[in-house]
Amino acid sequence: MEQAEIPAKFFYKPYFLEPQKGGEKAYTVLHKALSGTGKIGIAKVVISNREHLAAVKPDGLFLILELMHFASEIFSTEILKNGSATAVTDKELKMAQALIESMSDAWEPEKYRDEYRTALMEIIEQKAKNRQIAAKAAPAPVPTNVVDLVKVLQESLSRNQSVRQKRSSARSSGRSTAALVKQKRRAGALG
Repeated sequence: MEQAEIPAKFFYKPYFLEPQKGGEKAYTVLHKALSGTGKIGIAKVVISNREHLAAVKPDGLFLILELMHFASEIFSTEILKNGSATAVTDKELKMAQALIESMSDAWEPEKYRDEYRTALMEIIEQKAKNRQIAAKAAPAPVPTNVVDLVKVLQESLSRNQSVRQKRSSARSSGRSTAALVKQKRRAGALG
C-alpha cells in the first residue's frame, strides 16, 4: 500500500524495529524493498493484550512499526465543528499571521519534556525510599471565558515587538544579555 494513501490522522505511535539474531538478512531485504517501492506494510499486532492496526515502514536505516487507529476510532469530519462559517477580516488574519511569524523558532525537540512522567518518577523514587509524599494543593481552575481574539493578538504583538526592541537596543548598547540579567537581578526585578 502507498503511504500517501493513508491520512496522517491514522498514525499515532511509532516503535523502532530491529532484527532478532538470525533475522538480519530478512530485515535488510524488507527494509530495502519497502524503501525502493515507496510502499508500507499493514498488519495487526497484539501489544499488552490489545490488538492494534499497524504499519511497517522504512525510516532512514531502520524499520518502524507505527501503531494506527482503526477507522471506527476516528471521528468523521462531518460531526466536527471547525468554525469555517465564521467571518474573518483581513486585518485579523494578518495580525494572527504576524504573531505566528514573530513567535516561530527552530524545532528543538529536547525543549519539550513529559512533565507528568517526571513528576510520577519523583513520586515513585520517594516511595521506593519509604519517604512520605507531601500532597500538593490542586491548582485553581482556570476561567474559561470567551476572549476577544483580536485584542489578545494586538496585545501579544505589541509585547513581542517591545521585547524585540529591547533586545536590539541591548545589543546595540554593547552590553551582553548576561550583564543585563545580572543588573536586573541586583535591582530585584527578576527575583
